[in-house]
Parts: sequence; C-alpha cells; structure tokens
Amino acid sequence: MAAHYTAADWISRLQLQQHIEGGWYGRVYEAGLQLKKETLPSTFQGDRPVCTHIYFLLQQNEFSAFHRIASDELWHFYDGDPLLIYELNEQGLTEHQLGKDIANGFLPFTVIKAGSWFGSRLQAGGTFALVGCTVAPGFDFADFELAKADDLSAKFPEHEELVKEMCRG
Repeated sequence: MAAHYTAADWISRLQLQQHIEGGWYGRVYEAGLQLKKETLPSTFQGDRPVCTHIYFLLQQNEFSAFHRIASDELWHFYDGDPLLIYELNEQGLTEHQLGKDIANGFLPFTVIKAGSWFGSRLQAGGTFALVGCTVAPGFDFADFELAKADDLSAKFPEHEELVKEMCRG
C-alpha cells in the first residue's frame, strides 16, 4: 500500500526552504557541464550549467507569483493535489493543468517556454502539490524577474484580475 505524506513531511524530508516567488523549494541537481555566456542568447547574464532541477511545493493558500526566466522550464508532477500553472505570452493565456487526474485533463508533465510570464497555485480545494522543475540551460537567479502587477496588467489587460491575484507587488 502506498504511503500518504503531508506537505510538512515533504518539506522536512527534502529540506525545502521558502522561495522568493512563493512556496518551497530545494535544488537537487546542477549539471557539471557549463555553457559559456558568449554561446547563449543575450537574455542570459552569465555562464550557465546545461541543466538544473529543483523540488517545488505549494501548500493550500500559497501561490507562485508571476515571474519569468531566460530558459524553458519543464514541470513534473510528483505528489499531492492538482496544480494550475498560468502562462502569459504574446499568444495570450495558457492554463496548464498538472496532476494525475488525466480523465479531467490533467497531465504529469508540461513545459513553460523561455521568456513567458508564469505563476501557479493549487486547484481549488487542494492541500499541497509537490512537483519538480527542470531548467535548461540551468537556472540562475540573475535571469529571474518577478512581475509587477501594474506592469503585467498593462501588457495583458484582459487578464488583469488573474494578474492581480498572482502578483506580490
């Protein structure tokens, strides 16, 4: 029989720490192979590992605020309740449904494209979600930008309500 763990169990066992965008994270992998800044697009601020990976956990009433990074981010569902990831870019709004409930449109994997604004929160009624985020080229906070609600609302006025719910400033 499969064990049932709580958010607190995962936070403790994986030694997760609070993330600036919201939620909890722990970096568990960084490739030894490095890409030199001059081989990367200008959106990167320096050399980067080929790939990085973190555990990321959101609890009830927490959210990951809209932000963007210079790399593609691959999301993998591990445990808990369904997670909604909102992606805003020139094509508009995409709602990615991450989870095990495939009968209702949720999938265990999705990709957020480099440069897109994105944030996440639990589906209503959820208590927590544990996911993994793989970033290639690897993540560095120098490439991280947290959205300002007024600026993002001006760019996407048709999604102003969602933007204001999913921004911290």
